[in-house]
Amino acid sequence: MSFRLSQRSRARLLGVHPDLIAVVEAAIRRTEVDFMVTEGLRDPARQAALVRAGASLTLNSRHLTGHAVDVAALVEGKVRWDWPLYGRIAGAFKDAARSLGAPLIWGGDWVRLRDGPHFELDRRAYP
Repeated sequence: MSFRLSQRSRARLLGVHPDLIAVVEAAIRRTEVDFMVTEGLRDPARQAALVRAGASLTLNSRHLTGHAVDVAALVEGKVRWDWPLYGRIAGAFKDAARSLGAPLIWGGDWVRLRDGPHFELDRRAYP
C-alpha cells in the first residue's frame, strides 16, 4: 500500500530541514500505517506553551530549528493514538532515514516522556 502526503501535511513541513522532509516523503511511501504531519517548525512562544502544558520538557526543542516533526496515525481517515501504530510508522521512518543516510531519533525510543509521534534529525549529525 502506498500513501501520499496531503497538502495540509506539506504545508506543515514549511521551514523543516530538507533532509527531514526527504525522510518524511520516503516514510509515507514505505509505511503500512498512513500518517499526517501535525507539526514541524515551531516558534518559541508555541514551545513555551507546550512546556507549560506538560507536553514538552524543553525550551530547546528541535522543532525550533526545523529539525523535528510530529505525526499522527490515520486509520480509515481518522486520527488514532494507539501506541502500536506509532511503532509501525517509526519502522518506516527509520528505514527511510537509513536509506537516505540521515541519522534520525524517534521520540518513542526515549526513556523519559516517550513521544511516539515525534521524529528528529540527530543533533550529532545536524547541530
